Amino acid sequence: MSGYPDSVPASDFANLSTMPVATIAPDKFKGSLTAADAAAAMARGVRSAGFDEVRIVPLADGGDGTLDALVAAVGGSRRTARVTGPLGDRVDAEWAQLADGTAVVEMARASGLLLVEGRNDPLRATTRGTGELVAAALRAGAKRVVVGVGGSATTDGGLGAVEMLGWSLLGAEVTVACDVTTTFVDAARLFGPQKGASDAQVALLTRRLERLAEQYESRTGVDVREIEGSGAAGGLAGGLAAIGAKVASGFDVVAEVVGLEAALDGTDLVLTGEGRFDATSFSGKVVGGVLDWAAELGVPHRGVIAGQVTDEAREEASVWGAQVEALVDRVWQSGEAFTRAATLAEEAAADLARRALA
Repeated sequence: MSGYPDSVPASDFANLSTMPVATIAPDKFKGSLTAADAAAAMARGVRSAGFDEVRIVPLADGGDGTLDALVAAVGGSRRTARVTGPLGDRVDAEWAQLADGTAVVEMARASGLLLVEGRNDPLRATTRGTGELVAAALRAGAKRVVVGVGGSATTDGGLGAVEMLGWSLLGAEVTVACDVTTTFVDAARLFGPQKGASDAQVALLTRRLERLAEQYESRTGVDVREIEGSGAAGGLAGGLAAIGAKVASGFDVVAEVVGLEAALDGTDLVLTGEGRFDATSFSGKVVGGVLDWAAELGVPHRGVIAGQVTDEAREEASVWGAQVEALVDRVWQSGEAFTRAATLAEEAAADLARRALA
């Protein structure tokens, strides 16, 4: 269970008939609210507007916030392991074991850019710590592991993690949850600069990834260059895929674990949201995914609540039949949208709920 009042397990959603029903399924509002906090605020709003049943399913797309969203949605225990940081220093990194035994690892907690902010070495940064987190989960008995990728400091093609794991996942089902379709060799060109790589270093990293792809194919028979999304997290996705992991849409992975389809069954209103709603929100992200699923399942009323909203995103949302509320439109100064995000999200949710009930 999510732990919030009036929330119910996803498996029970289809058995409930109380009307009206609202499903709250946001991503985090980066810098202000976790997905669980955003969901709780929106839930208060729709309840105040008159919805009898509110289903709460915090979501993520495989990046930072995935662990928090999954634990909040389905329950589980948090564990900590001391692992190798991106530049070799030791860091305490959290992972989680969900109620069904699935382990959740966020690579950013072990190999993330925020761990070396302002001092990253893009040529030396390693994913070894992420491999150590996966190994910790396997030692704890996990038979299924979800590895959320995003926010990485690394472009090592996952070699650090693969070597640490001894080139084996020990028969476990490992799913890499990502929100990009970048291929393996393109990882350096597309993401290297944001990790501090110069043009010359990007060229060097690209050649390194090309050689590593050949090494992976020679040793495992898997051509990671052909796998969509294999360039996620500087090629970590491809490295894990080479030794048997599956690379999948982060949104789809999270939605399956939390039971989003069941949560949307019989729903009259679905609300989703994030910190910034723009054109990229429809490319593997939570908001676009929720609107797509809601439309497919015939949810009659759909709404998006976001801190900031671009005109392009608002126009695209209208195509999906969704109403949009921007928190910045509710304040005099834009900074208040961060400091008062929970209250504003609650108010926006109440407004959208009243319109749905009208």
